[in-house]
Amino acid sequence: MNTASVSISVVVLTYNRSDALLRVLDALAAQTDHGFEVIVADDGSRPEHTDVIAAHASRWPFALCHAWHPDRGFTAAAARNMGVRAARGDYVIFLDGDCIPQTDFIAAHRRLAQPGCFVNGSRILLDAPLTSRALQSPLPRPRDAPLWWLRQRLAGRCNKLGGLIVRWPAALRACRRHFRWRGIRSCNLAAWRSDIEAVDGFDQSFDGWGHEDADFVLRLHRAGCARREGFWATEVLHLWHRPAARDDEAANRRKVVDRMAAPDRGCRADMGLGMPPPRNDERVQWLQTRPRWHANAASATADV
Repeated sequence: MNTASVSISVVVLTYNRSDALLRVLDALAAQTDHGFEVIVADDGSRPEHTDVIAAHASRWPFALCHAWHPDRGFTAAAARNMGVRAARGDYVIFLDGDCIPQTDFIAAHRRLAQPGCFVNGSRILLDAPLTSRALQSPLPRPRDAPLWWLRQRLAGRCNKLGGLIVRWPAALRACRRHFRWRGIRSCNLAAWRSDIEAVDGFDQSFDGWGHEDADFVLRLHRAGCARREGFWATEVLHLWHRPAARDDEAANRRKVVDRMAAPDRGCRADMGLGMPPPRNDERVQWLQTRPRWHANAASATADV
């Protein structure tokens, strides 16, 4: 399938970390493929963080929407669904606001997009000192400075390196139809909007941190979608942060396990995308409206 003309929406999840979000949006502005829009899905950030987005919007070349709802704790599923509702693209890439993409991130996802499949991306963890440097100025591009990155890896400042420098061709990537829990990353995940709507998006009944992404992937499989791996193609730099509270992790995991054991429950979320938000609960504002849907010729034909 030629995906050069596919409309792409990038839904970026954020919460009270505008310094990281600015770096992520700057990295999206530096993409080799310019054919996308960005929806910032804000899980209830305070005004001092939300104001930063509007203040800097004019410096980014893509259409930009800020979708916000009140802070009710960790409600990533609801925030991502809010982002999908605001999005206008046929293909949605989910990215976290503390995950900095490489310059070919959009091009790689476009190349990997295939009907009947979703793409499970990958991340590279940075330590606190390297994160601090990344927040101050862009880190060297891995392909331009492989020895610099090798030194960071040997010093333990990042947890892996290969996917930053080497690209595994899309033609060699199989589509796997069976659910596998390992490696699911909603911080870097892509799916067709029609498939997201078929499973009713993320399940908002998941409280707190953990496993709403595994549930989403499980239901995509039940809807007939196959998993295509995005590692060694779509790596993002995951900025260090203190671990989120995981009080609800065990209960959330149990919900996924129970769903796995009950295939008759189907693929729809218990409380999903189609669940209307409370009145006046969401604030959706387009800060830049110009659409730039199509990939340029170079990125549309490049391999990953």
